[in-house]
Amino acid sequence: MFAVVRTGGKQYRVAAGDKIAVEKLAGEAGETITLGDVLLAGKDGEVVDASKVSVSAEIIAQAKSEKVVVFKKRRRHNYRRKNGHRQQMTLLRIVSVA
Repeated sequence: MFAVVRTGGKQYRVAAGDKIAVEKLAGEAGETITLGDVLLAGKDGEVVDASKVSVSAEIIAQAKSEKVVVFKKRRRHNYRRKNGHRQQMTLLRIVSVA
């Protein structure tokens, strides 16, 4: 069985046993959380009522994603600014889709 869940403004297609990286969620490593916003669910190629489906996940770790370099430059004005940013993320293992 699979489900499409929304968290952190993004949508993810998940099934039991999948590992995903999402925007930072509250909780420590080892805790179990429930992803509440289920948009779509399916089983064997058929769509199931998503309001009756719950997705539970275990937090693997709280981490940072890859660095994004922000570089600003204005030609002929001797203006250069280099900055970096690493977004906080949570690594999840999907325990069950029921």
